[in-house]
Amino acid sequence: MPTLADLEATIATAPSALVAFSGGVDSSLVAAVAGHVLGERALAVTAVSPALATGELDGARTVAAAVGIAHRAISTDELAREGYRRNAADRCYHCKSELYDRLAVLAAAEGFAATFSGANVDDLGDWRPGLRAAAEHDVRHPLVEANFRKQDVRRTATELKIPSADKPAMPCLASRLPYGTEVDPATLAQIDRAETAIKALGYRDLRVRHLGRLGKVEFGDDDLARARSAGARAAILEAVTAAGYADVEIDHEPLRSGSFTGIRRIPLAVT
Repeated sequence: MPTLADLEATIATAPSALVAFSGGVDSSLVAAVAGHVLGERALAVTAVSPALATGELDGARTVAAAVGIAHRAISTDELAREGYRRNAADRCYHCKSELYDRLAVLAAAEGFAATFSGANVDDLGDWRPGLRAAAEHDVRHPLVEANFRKQDVRRTATELKIPSADKPAMPCLASRLPYGTEVDPATLAQIDRAETAIKALGYRDLRVRHLGRLGKVEFGDDDLARARSAGARAAILEAVTAAGYADVEIDHEPLRSGSFTGIRRIPLAVT
């Protein structure tokens, strides 16, 4: 079983490092250990764009302050990339290319020797075109190098009392669109409004899948039973329609990250 000492030793091989920092548990663990091992020679960087959900930047700032690493927000413009807007199966490649291009400029300007991501061993078995962009930019994955799987990340983050230790995964808002549906700022904002409204009802782990007029809501295991009760359902439907969706559906199956990647445009039915 990999240990914190293994991760510390891995990170210590870099004289200095930027951490691509979303505020999720994986990048939070890398940031926490980098801040401890490298001190002022480490900087956590959060990319801000229309694809970042409301509250995620504030959450990242909170985690960075708690774990003791310097933090900076930068703007990225993945929507300027035709490959990203087209939203084919390699969308994440174009998104990560934009991010790592910006980080490379920052690293060169301020003398950081390495760029770290929060990818872990379990990510290597998924469809992750962003890893190709990372390889092209010589980005290092300390969790992979130290042989950390997701369960090891959660365990170690809990031991270190990192605030995001139990945070559900929160991929970018573009992941709510079926491949082939063009990504645009208005659609991302609509998804964000719907998800923000549902979170205000007390739910933590959810996605609003954008299917044209239909907003399909998926909940994690812990939230699904509550969401399906009559009173809760009415409030959820109201939240999603207020965001601009004509039709709303609550999925009967629990949320599974990555389950949407194979969905294409389909005929919509009023529910």
